[in-house]
Amino acid sequence: MSAVATVTFFHHAGLMAAVEDTLLIFDYWQGENGEVSEENRITEKDFEGYKQIIVFVSNDDDDHFDPAVCGWDANQYPITYVFAADMRKNPAVEEMRDSIFMEEGDNVWVGDDTKIDAFASTHKGVSFYVTVHGLHIFHAGTLNLWHWRDESTLREIVQAEEDFYAAVAPITRLPMDIAMFPVDPRMGGMYDAGANHFVMAVKPRLFIPMHWQNRTEVAVSYARQGHTDYTEVLALTRPRQRAEVTFGENTIRIHVFTLKEMQQEKARQSAVPEVKLDTYEKDDPFTDTDLPVTM
Repeated sequence: MSAVATVTFFHHAGLMAAVEDTLLIFDYWQGENGEVSEENRITEKDFEGYKQIIVFVSNDDDDHFDPAVCGWDANQYPITYVFAADMRKNPAVEEMRDSIFMEEGDNVWVGDDTKIDAFASTHKGVSFYVTVHGLHIFHAGTLNLWHWRDESTLREIVQAEEDFYAAVAPITRLPMDIAMFPVDPRMGGMYDAGANHFVMAVKPRLFIPMHWQNRTEVAVSYARQGHTDYTEVLALTRPRQRAEVTFGENTIRIHVFTLKEMQQEKARQSAVPEVKLDTYEKDDPFTDTDLPVTM
């Protein structure tokens, strides 16, 4: 039996995963300089057809939390907001009704088939592990080995490693289909040490690099070099670039949508069928239709 997830990248650590009738949105951010153009931003049109929409914010750093998410209409659409617990007093969040706030060690069910566990971060907030329709999806937030190898002292590096290994340890016992994890080149030498340890220790079936600071070559390079016998690596590098991932018992099939395919799909969705009046009996005054017509 197979399970399918459609993963869409937006910017930085912002990704969206659709699994059957559930839509998960993680750390959405439109960018400091409008990196996500208006036509590629999430709108409420993206919510149509889903029975459950869960919006996750792992921490309140500007590059992980866009206040735009708080303006989505939770009355019209079945949206549940899940925030890191330390965001309760954030001005954009404190008036959000019925939100869920989580800290490390918490777990909660949303609906009958989605379980959320909060794990540690090594910077701020939490990381999220979501079990939905049989798939296990992890978004690291700012969980990473922040060692700054070219600048930190040896003591700071050792402490960063200890903190990171301790944070990852409880995750290694979990099954994981998709992991979204930082590969941040700002750290200089060995910038991918955290990602490498995570891949080897947790063995996610699919690893998606994020947080690569607008340097697409970093994500592409890691996708070429980071895969193992247990883990495939997928680089999504353009706003709204998406992939359909089919998980079999022992296989993964990945289809990355080309720009042409996405444009064709957008055209199909926006097309309005036309019915010309001359296809009806002109002399029949009782001919009627609810379809749009060309006059």
